[in-house]
Amino acid sequence: MNITFSRFSEYFIAVAKTGSLRKAADQLYISVSAIHRQITLAEEEFGIVLFERLPSGLKLTLAGELLYADLLKWQKEFQQTCVRFDEIQGLSRGSIELGLIAALSDGFVLDSLQYMYENYPWINFNIQIQESDTVSKMIMDAEVDFGILLNPKSHNQLEVMSFVEIPVGFVMAKSHPLAQAEKIYFSDTLYFKHLIPCAPLIIHDYVYSLYKHHQFMPQQKLECNDIRMITSLAERNLGIGVLSYIDALPYLERDELVFKPIIEKGMHPLTLALCVAPKRQISRISQIMMNHLIDQMEDLKIKLQQLNASCAA
Repeated sequence: MNITFSRFSEYFIAVAKTGSLRKAADQLYISVSAIHRQITLAEEEFGIVLFERLPSGLKLTLAGELLYADLLKWQKEFQQTCVRFDEIQGLSRGSIELGLIAALSDGFVLDSLQYMYENYPWINFNIQIQESDTVSKMIMDAEVDFGILLNPKSHNQLEVMSFVEIPVGFVMAKSHPLAQAEKIYFSDTLYFKHLIPCAPLIIHDYVYSLYKHHQFMPQQKLECNDIRMITSLAERNLGIGVLSYIDALPYLERDELVFKPIIEKGMHPLTLALCVAPKRQISRISQIMMNHLIDQMEDLKIKLQQLNASCAA
């Protein structure tokens, strides 16, 4: 929680840890000039230099080291204060029930769970991994507090709190012959084994409509209804998969797979949405986790914008 933890403090700590304005800006998803302005204003106000400007980067001065130590101490003490506030509000007990699609059993949802464990270790969780339609029904029937699913259909019975448009593309091992290609077309993949998601996976309909549209039938194929199996096969260079970005995201973050978006006229992305039932009263602790997940989804949007920009270049 950084509500009262000043912007300068957040920027200063990031620069101190990375030794670089650019790295700190990338980490915080803000501009270099914004960080530079905060550091410069602070140095002017304190009347002392906080960083040595070296060719290799920024290094804390003695004054900077003293400030860094005090800010870390302040941050830790403030977190303890927040815990005491939570106890006053009754956040020292309770549970969170959520529904997720299988593609989210790894990746950014785990980051949010880790955040909750570290900040609210007394909270219990009940996590249901189901197909999108089932997660949707569980939300509407109030069986879970909220859920994350693909392509929500019952718009009048679901309130979308946040969404990300997820591209579909070719997924392959880094050592695959096509991994270095700037763009890949279906004709390029004719002589490679295809790893094809099948029903009841929601991406199944997308993939088969693509094959049908291109009148394309791979000479060799492996069909499977488990995304983890498909990505594992792709990682071992045993074929090329047609999957969504979210399916491959954990492997991409570990730099184990390559994702090449399919850019075709009329090709629509999948929609990953965090949903609740309309007018349902969400507990304070569930709202906290939802807010953290929304922040994670906003970060995912930035990654996808960068991916789209690199593909368009």
